[in-house]
Amino acid sequence: MSLPTAPTAAGQSGADRLPGHVRSRGRGRSGSRCVLLGQQRPPGKMEGISGALTLLWMVFAAAQAFRIESSPESPVMAPIGASVSLTCSATGCEAPAFSWRTQIDSPLSGRVQSAGSTSTLTMDPVSFENEHSYLCTATCGDRKAERNIEVHVYSFPKDPEIHLRGPLQVGQPVTATCLVPDVYPFDRLEIDLLKDNRVLKNQEFLEPMESKSLENMSLEVTFTPTREDMGKALVCRATLHINEVAEELRKRETTKELQVYVSPRDTTVSVSPSTRLLEGGSVTMTCASQGLPAPQIFWSKKLDNGNLQPLSGNATLTLIAMRMEDSGIYVCAGVNLVGEDRKEVELLVQEKPFTVEIGPGPQVAAWLGGAVVLTCGATGCEAPSFSWRTQMDSPLSGQVRSEGPRSTLTLSPVGLENEHSYLCTVTCGRKKLEKGVKVDVYSFPRDPEIETSGVLVSGSPVTVSCKVPDVYPLERLEIQLLKGGRVVKNKNFLMGADKKSLETGSLDVTFVPTTEDTGEALVCLAQLHVDELDVEATQRQSSQTLSVHIAPRNTSILVSPSSVLEEGSSVTMTCSSDGLPAPRLRWSRQLQNGQLQFLSENTTLTFTSTRREDSGIYVCEGSSLAGTSRNEVELIIQVAPKDMQLTASPSESVKEGDTVIISCTCGNVPKTWIILKKKAESGDTVLKSIEGAYTIHKAQLEDAGVYECESKNERGLQSRSITLDVKGREGSKDYFSPRLLVLYCVSSLVIPAIGMIVYFVRKANMKGSYSLVEAQKSKV
Repeated sequence: MSLPTAPTAAGQSGADRLPGHVRSRGRGRSGSRCVLLGQQRPPGKMEGISGALTLLWMVFAAAQAFRIESSPESPVMAPIGASVSLTCSATGCEAPAFSWRTQIDSPLSGRVQSAGSTSTLTMDPVSFENEHSYLCTATCGDRKAERNIEVHVYSFPKDPEIHLRGPLQVGQPVTATCLVPDVYPFDRLEIDLLKDNRVLKNQEFLEPMESKSLENMSLEVTFTPTREDMGKALVCRATLHINEVAEELRKRETTKELQVYVSPRDTTVSVSPSTRLLEGGSVTMTCASQGLPAPQIFWSKKLDNGNLQPLSGNATLTLIAMRMEDSGIYVCAGVNLVGEDRKEVELLVQEKPFTVEIGPGPQVAAWLGGAVVLTCGATGCEAPSFSWRTQMDSPLSGQVRSEGPRSTLTLSPVGLENEHSYLCTVTCGRKKLEKGVKVDVYSFPRDPEIETSGVLVSGSPVTVSCKVPDVYPLERLEIQLLKGGRVVKNKNFLMGADKKSLETGSLDVTFVPTTEDTGEALVCLAQLHVDELDVEATQRQSSQTLSVHIAPRNTSILVSPSSVLEEGSSVTMTCSSDGLPAPRLRWSRQLQNGQLQFLSENTTLTFTSTRREDSGIYVCEGSSLAGTSRNEVELIIQVAPKDMQLTASPSESVKEGDTVIISCTCGNVPKTWIILKKKAESGDTVLKSIEGAYTIHKAQLEDAGVYECESKNERGLQSRSITLDVKGREGSKDYFSPRLLVLYCVSSLVIPAIGMIVYFVRKANMKGSYSLVEAQKSKV
């Protein structure tokens, strides 16, 4: 008979799994045929088996029809910053339910959108949080199916960047850097730097990554450019070795064409017709310079102050209608990106008529120790002769140099002996002309010096001195002292006009600073009144910002928890002191000889576990430049009484009449209370001791017994006892008891008194009366 069969999840037909060796054959699920081999069964039973097989096929067919598919295929390589969607589709179910999660239950970091039989997880933008294994679960009734999608992120967004550390100069080493920005994972990155298709350096970054982050990876190569490198290509090639990424996305490269430079050199200048010209003439100067690229030519003129005045940017400079002022030094500069080379040429324009000029002017201010050049020039004379002298015919003290129509007198270094009027005499054939120049020497070499008599302390007078050293001439000096922009004192030095020597001018001011002066500027302004010099050259100043101090005071010590402590406890002593600036604190301990032992410069002094030896006086000093303030505290470390000793001197066994000292001592710090007692059955007797010592003068037998010493303080009590033995003196005649002496004295007074009373009573009885007067007259 024919039975329908259905494939199972394991790929077998339902008939293959039936007992009795059922074999299916035929094609298709509905058209397959089953043949039952082996045991023959009755027709009724065969119909029951056929129904069961049909039901089983329907169950397996339904189970195989429900399945899910995912796209794109796993693993998915997602670029960081891009948008990536994972799609999960279910078949064989009309209304499936979807859910997304990561294998380690991390946040999805994406947006889920489900519609019909499809669910999409969109990650926009992709970040490191999306690097997970995602599970898509589809549920259809009581059936459930899952798909796993591995998502790996990477970053390779930009082409490499080539950076050169400066322009390329022939023969000068240069460093080229290939930078690949924002790479992840960088341990799969490889960089090649090539020059003219030749690899200069290759590097693979194999070191382990410590964290997930975008990294800028670079490769540096140092090479020396040559002229042949001009126009060659410098290529930086970066490869991210991730096979799952398309090849065109795994490789990036950047090319830079090399531009090689040669610094300008061999600069030359040609002048036509000559560097010496007459007024009204013209001159052409042509400049050339070698370099790569070809240097650009710039012409300029050097001014008297050394600065350059730009003239032209052409290789040829032509000057027409020349004047005397056009004389000077002309500079040709060849310039390109990597350097500059200069060549100077001096032009001299001469006046046609015979005249004499002396410079730099009729009156010259020369600084002492410097140099001054006096120039005497003649125009309109082909071969003039020059001579120099002083108006007082003093030595020139300079060097004369004459050449052509010009003569110079160089005074270097300028001294006080150069302060003269100099005359230049020019002779041209029979003509003679003379010009004079006066040289005034000045000395004003340094800025003023501000000195104070001591530290500025609020309320204490202080003297400020403003000194201007090595001044000449002193009579032209003026000094001003300003405080807070206000002139405190001004002084002009009008004496010493005939004295040629360097002097020091000074100005002294005494004032009482206050705390409001702090931050104000103390300015010493010195000016040398010289008309021939600029004001800037004859004016100097120094300034000093005032910092007014307040001497340390109110130094106090805070002890926590207390200055009296138990041994082993901790204590913190905090010191504070007022002052401006804040005083520097210093902790010391006072030794027995009164000297201080340095401990610390901190604000607090802490003992974590005190000992008995830590007891003592501790001193805190607050000090600054303005003074010192101190305070002290006594630290007392208490311990229970110990090291107690009770002694009898000279011995615990003495004879009657001996002197005995009973002494009790205790080695504790601080001192303990010591109580000496004599023990007795009727009660203890407290003895009056002096510093723990009790003295028995002439010991008696009744002084023998037990003596006890108690030592106590707040921390505890300790006691010791000794037995004193007093022995009598046998056969001693010299010994006389004090009690017997008292008894003897009393009896010697009482017995006569009793006799006199008896006598007067008897006499009174005989007379019947008693008279004291009569009694005194009696001879008895």
